[in-house]
This record gives sequence, structure tokens and C-alpha cells, in this order.
Amino acid sequence: MEQYFLDLVKKRQSVRAYKTDAVEPEKIARCIEAARLSPSACNAQPWKFIVVDDQKIKNQIADLTTTKMVPMNHFTKQAPVHVVLVMENPNLTSFVGSVIRDKPFTLIDIGIAAVQFCLQASAEGLGTCMIGWFNEKKVKKLLNIPSSKRAVLVITLGYPEDDTIREKIRKPVEQIYSRNSY
Repeated sequence: MEQYFLDLVKKRQSVRAYKTDAVEPEKIARCIEAARLSPSACNAQPWKFIVVDDQKIKNQIADLTTTKMVPMNHFTKQAPVHVVLVMENPNLTSFVGSVIRDKPFTLIDIGIAAVQFCLQASAEGLGTCMIGWFNEKKVKKLLNIPSSKRAVLVITLGYPEDDTIREKIRKPVEQIYSRNSY
């Protein structure tokens, strides 16, 4: 049992090729629940998840994740579901703490929730890819997100076309870890 979480973390990877199979609503619901249970500064929970499974709208979002100048993210149309994370206003305590400590608690909180969503997806046999490169203004208009809100992340979701787990290329532990001092 001790090894299960680390195995899940090793299994989770950014998927850039998806099968066309639909994702079961109960699996999406469990991913949302995992994100909902995420910790956040002062329990602010400054997020809203918009699940986009309507293929026409999803494809419009996919088109907004690439540009002619920077042709990337072409795989996004393959994913049957896109999840857009919207940054909500934090509660007063979290907001004040962010200002006093000069730390973006809201973005940190959204990152934690996004990871929990993606890890649950991996546990469900699904693949994800977090995408920050998209036309936020047009995504907001398409999804009727209020102008005062930020759409900060798009997560593609679906069954991976290939279940092969790629080798993770990461810095050696000695470069990212120390004890008692920098």
C-alpha cells in the first residue's frame, strides 16, 4: 500500500494522443471530487472546473490552444473532453495573506487542485495534459466566463492512445533537495 501513491505519480504523464472513446461521467465526477477535496490557503477553494464534452465547443477550445506563429497543441482535438479551470476570487483571509506575504496563493491552490484532478484521472486509466498556452480571451467568451474571472488552465482528458509509460527526464535528486540549509 505504501508504494501505491508513488506508482500513481510515476504513471501520470502528459498525454498528447487520445483514443476517440467517450469518458464515462462517473470517472469525470471522481476527478472533480479529487480536485474539490484539495487543500487551499485559508480553505479559499478559489476554483471552478468547467467540463467541456460537447464536441463542437471542445473543438473550438482546441483551436484556441494553437496559433500559426506557435504551432503547438495540435493533439487537443483528439481528446474527447477539455476541462477549463477558472480562477475564482479567494476569501478575504487568503487574499490578505497573499498581499502581505507576496505569494500567489490562489495560483498555488489551483495548481494543487489541478494535480489532484490529473492524478485521479490517471488512477481511472485516463490521460491528461495541462495546457497554459491558449487564447484566454476567446475561451472566456466561448464559455461565458465573466470578464472579471481568469481562465488559467485547460486540461485535456481521455483514454491514452498508447499506455506506454515514458521515462521521466528529471533533474537528479541532489539538484533539487537539501537538508537544513540551501
